[in-house]
Amino acid sequence: MLKRTSLFTLFILIGLGANAQKPINIGFVDMEYILENVPEYQQASTQLDQRVKEWQNEIEQKRNEIAEMKTNLQNERALLTPELIEEREEEIAYQQEQATNYEQKRFGPKGDYMIQKRQLIKPIQDQVFTAVQEIAETRDFDFIFDRNAESGMLFAKNRFDLSEQVLRSINRASNRRQIETKQEELELERAEARTAEEDKELSEREKAIQDRKNEREALIEERRRKQDSIKEARQKEFEQRRERILKERQQKRDSIEAARKRKDTIN
Repeated sequence: MLKRTSLFTLFILIGLGANAQKPINIGFVDMEYILENVPEYQQASTQLDQRVKEWQNEIEQKRNEIAEMKTNLQNERALLTPELIEEREEEIAYQQEQATNYEQKRFGPKGDYMIQKRQLIKPIQDQVFTAVQEIAETRDFDFIFDRNAESGMLFAKNRFDLSEQVLRSINRASNRRQIETKQEELELERAEARTAEEDKELSEREKAIQDRKNEREALIEERRRKQDSIKEARQKEFEQRRERILKERQQKRDSIEAARKRKDTIN
């Protein structure tokens, strides 16, 4: 609907220009083409893609760790007290909550990806807007559209394409923009430093959890050893009792046999 409205508006403007004494001067830019040909944008976009892969790997690793925790609990449930089972379940729930929060922090509507994506494209958009204004004033354009926006533009001759002029204007402003870029990099480093501090706090929390996990595993191992020791003692006691009974039976048989031999000798 928006495309139809924009297209209808464009046709009205062209019609008004045909009836006016001074024709309406219209141009357009191709924002996608401009972004593809701005080295700074491509470099920053590649870096962001790399960060996204790292975040996705971290999320996948957390999910695998939680799955392993669930499997271990299921396998060890018979050896645990109700209190330890409840504690392990609470730990799993906490890790799941942390994983969900981390995923939202990175990829949520207000997450790092959306923020950095906006930070990445906004400087280019600002430069395009500035260049378009300068070109419009210099060449007396009445309207300049974005070919890839909701303008509904179906066809336009290349002579109305101002994208190359916008790129040249952006390149001329490259030296001035470097100062701004350094400031943005500094702000990004500060933001990453804050994130590193948050990650450190989370790491300390996870270390405490790991220590508790190690203590529980040591307790389980100690219980296993005690159970094995009790089982071994019972087995040893059974064998000793069996050996004693067999020995007594043998002694009884030997006594009976000796008595029989003495009787046979007397007779």
